Amino acid sequence: MKTTHKEFRKAFLWFTLSALMVSAGDAAAASHWGKYLFYVGTYTEPDSTSKGIYAYRFDAGTGEVTALGVAAETTNPSFVAVHPNRRFLYAVNEVQKYKGESSGRVSAFGIDRETGKLRFLNEVASRGADPCYVALDKSGKYVLVANYTGGSLAVFPVLDDGRLGEASSFVQHRGHGANPERQEGPHAHSIDVSADNRFALADDLGLDELLVYKFDSANGSLAPDPKFAKLDAAAGPRHFAFHPSGKFAYVVSELASTVTAFAYDAASGSLRSLQTISTVPKGFTGHNDDAEIAVHPSGKFLYASNRGNDSIAVFAVASRKGTLMLVEYVPTQGKTPRSFEIDPTGRFLFAANQDSDNIVIFRIDQRTGRLTPTGKVLQVPKPVCVKFVTSE
Repeated sequence: MKTTHKEFRKAFLWFTLSALMVSAGDAAAASHWGKYLFYVGTYTEPDSTSKGIYAYRFDAGTGEVTALGVAAETTNPSFVAVHPNRRFLYAVNEVQKYKGESSGRVSAFGIDRETGKLRFLNEVASRGADPCYVALDKSGKYVLVANYTGGSLAVFPVLDDGRLGEASSFVQHRGHGANPERQEGPHAHSIDVSADNRFALADDLGLDELLVYKFDSANGSLAPDPKFAKLDAAAGPRHFAFHPSGKFAYVVSELASTVTAFAYDAASGSLRSLQTISTVPKGFTGHNDDAEIAVHPSGKFLYASNRGNDSIAVFAVASRKGTLMLVEYVPTQGKTPRSFEIDPTGRFLFAANQDSDNIVIFRIDQRTGRLTPTGKVLQVPKPVCVKFVTSE
């Protein structure tokens, strides 16, 4: 059928209007995503050129990243955490000695939102050697720390000006695991609080346990005699993540290269094992140590990093059961992905490759969870963790 000039003109105008509407929608969406600061904790020693904590700006609408340089010079700030009020940042300094004692330290900084620079506030002894993890409770009143070599946990009050007070609670783990080389004693590797701020959950790699402590947010104390979930012998639990629903929790085990899914009872803080699944491809025979774990904000996907296989394992989460199904393994385009972080919009994953001195940015498919490299690679020495400062 022959198209008239009038019909053609009408169709052209409709197409142009549609394109403009789509373009406007894209612009509005880009504006909605916002702009963020993020900080990178690193190893400064040994054999590293890193100076400490590095700062960047990230435009979630365009995917562009701007380097702001060294935010603070400090020793081995391997893990950092941002206060809920976005005014303060806390870092563990992963060292074995502090003022002659067998202890690392914890440093407090003020955040300059305009420049990204960090202003040193104070530091305190972590109460155990090689602190490797730091988090805040939901109220922002306390900082919680896991000491790896010390095999202990400590809680510190946050003062009004952001500085840290001396420990309000301290717990020394005891015992050992089945692996004589890696589990000769306790090795606390992470600690986080539940959504209701009533429990503090801590992975101990040396004991093969995820311990659940009652947490008193009035005085910053961890109650004795915690409940615990036992992992497989020589699993080496490292980090865990809650599902957004609060019904499930997931533990990544460093030594076994697995993720274990648990049903979580928020009322009692108890855990029931549902499934254990490998994070490495079938037939992989090389050495591998798992590192990081995260659940996508949508709750539909879970990610875990493999150091050795140098990949991110992607899993789909069954919404009702909480169990996992493999989606894919994605090379991190670097060596030793120590950690990774999903940006606040849930659209990007930042993989920190410690031994290739880079952070590789991936786009997350919101429908399938699959990862696609964006082509953006940040050069930063010995990156360990990435933490965003969310918008107001």
